[in-house]
Amino acid sequence: MTVVDNDAKGSVATPPKGIGPMQRREARLAFFMLAPTFLIILAIVMGPLLANFWISVKPVGLADLRPPSVLVNERERGKPKAVGDAVTLEYRLRNSSQDKEIRDVVLTDTLPAGFIPDVVPEGCAIEGSTFTCDLGTVPEKWRERLRLEGTVQAAFLAEDRIDHNAVVTGDSDNVLTNLEFTLENFYAVFDGDEFWSVLRVSFYYTIFGTGGALVLGLFAAQLLNTSFKGRGFLRGLFLFPYVSPVIAVAFTWVVLFDPFSGTFNALLTKMGVVASPINFFGQRAVEFSLFGIPLEFPLALSTVIAFEAWRYFPLSFLFILARMQSVNTDMYEAAEMDGATPMQQFWYISLPQLVGILSVLFLLRFIWTFNKFDDIFLLTGGNAGTRTLTVDVYEKAFALSNLGAGAAVAVVVFVVLVTFASLFLHFSSKEEGL
Repeated sequence: MTVVDNDAKGSVATPPKGIGPMQRREARLAFFMLAPTFLIILAIVMGPLLANFWISVKPVGLADLRPPSVLVNERERGKPKAVGDAVTLEYRLRNSSQDKEIRDVVLTDTLPAGFIPDVVPEGCAIEGSTFTCDLGTVPEKWRERLRLEGTVQAAFLAEDRIDHNAVVTGDSDNVLTNLEFTLENFYAVFDGDEFWSVLRVSFYYTIFGTGGALVLGLFAAQLLNTSFKGRGFLRGLFLFPYVSPVIAVAFTWVVLFDPFSGTFNALLTKMGVVASPINFFGQRAVEFSLFGIPLEFPLALSTVIAFEAWRYFPLSFLFILARMQSVNTDMYEAAEMDGATPMQQFWYISLPQLVGILSVLFLLRFIWTFNKFDDIFLLTGGNAGTRTLTVDVYEKAFALSNLGAGAAVAVVVFVVLVTFASLFLHFSSKEEGL
């Protein structure tokens, strides 16, 4: 007879129970308490984004930010010195819009005390001290002068004139708020070779700028991961490009690489490397031959990319160094005992441990660099083949006063970044934490 010891079998794990009523109430309370913060953040993020999409399908210029209105300038004609002298109140009106009419225009003004009107303009009326003119619908570019003639009494001479309290009301269509949409902005953006050239420059600038910042950051982290005297000072010094004001470092680079008085050009000339100074930020390309094949090197764009890599490598350096210091040193000691060279240790131990943080840094730096505007604008102004999409947004929206076209380019930037981020996250390994 066999006796089975139930205790020897071990206990069988029971499946976890569902969330209880108390936990559900706590979850609802937590969501309720976080709802205001969530809504505020959503409004801050989505508000400008939705506004940009709205403007991108509108033929909006800088002049359309203010709705059309009738502007009035009130003046006093004549210099009365005694009771009974004649004076004219003149109202100069004009439509502020060059292409839109304004409906139901009405001018209202309070006449100064002691002014006795004699001749009232057609379409105007006076009730007590209130002067009203019904001007109806005024066309675009409309201008008009209304003259109210009269005489003065003692009260008029005793007061400081004129109060300029005339008010004009009217109704007009606002291109920003109406429900008429168009795709002309996108047709204008995609029609022509300029956009595709700017798009290529944007990707070139972003990919190489991001890659350069990561490579420099990785090199700096590997260099300062070992212990030596003065390491703390060097770590702080390496942060200088990132923490310095962009206007200061950009101006420094412009002065340093100036073709006439720049230090870098002076060194190259004195050393005999170049025969004449090079305009690093103003020369579009340098022609050279490789194996008999004529090629062009994008000089200005490459110089801007070098600035981008130099300025933003400290961020990569900090993240990579922090990840390196979390790697167990026993792995390196074991590899060294097995005869692994420093390069082999880096390739087979350090690099696999850094794949996750490098992926995150590449994603973030790609998005930030693609959106970068101030660096290029300060260094070259978008000239000499360095015009990116963000600079194009500024040029179209403000230099050309076409907000709709600028917003359309901004929508393209948004779509490109969302597509890249989605594909990057989809194909990234789940082990990398993305």
